Amino acid sequence: MWLDAAYRALIDGGVEAVKILPLASELKISRTSFYWFFKDREELLSALADRWAGRNTGNLIAAAQAYADTEAEAMLNVIGCFLDPQAFDTRFEFAVRSWALQSSVMTERVGAADRDRIAALTAMLERWGHAPLDADVRSRTIYLVQIGYISMQSQETLAERMRRIPTYVEIYTGRKPEAGELARFHARHGYIPDAERTA
Repeated sequence: MWLDAAYRALIDGGVEAVKILPLASELKISRTSFYWFFKDREELLSALADRWAGRNTGNLIAAAQAYADTEAEAMLNVIGCFLDPQAFDTRFEFAVRSWALQSSVMTERVGAADRDRIAALTAMLERWGHAPLDADVRSRTIYLVQIGYISMQSQETLAERMRRIPTYVEIYTGRKPEAGELARFHARHGYIPDAERTA
């Protein structure tokens, strides 16, 4: 309850909006009930940071480690994580990175998350035969492009993103995805190319 309200406040107004009295007002409950759940605001903020790490970092690492028959499919698993707001919450990511500009503690947490995420992508590419330096550069390209999308708040339709994905996969891995791999990927994300052409 309190954590969900704090999440909404962070997304809508930044970390300065995450304060006990306004949250109590939104929830229409007594401010004193906050202290049944959290010692103070700092503990609430720490729990909020933990939620971000568990969702965005945890799910991205899981996607990089997920089973795949081919390297292209492995890369599509990662891209799919970024497309799914339940797996990787881009609004949460943007808000946390903005918060890190004001907090040395969060700067350290974001830096650690970046390192863990890049390490997971590098390990994935190495499993598919890329040399360490090659895997490192490719993983940074994958990751920094995605963080650039988020930081710039880039707006794309699903159709626009889907049209670019095969080329992204080829650039990131050196291999084009097969038609069947793309069809399965499209189906997982509710995208129907034929509907776009006939619309």
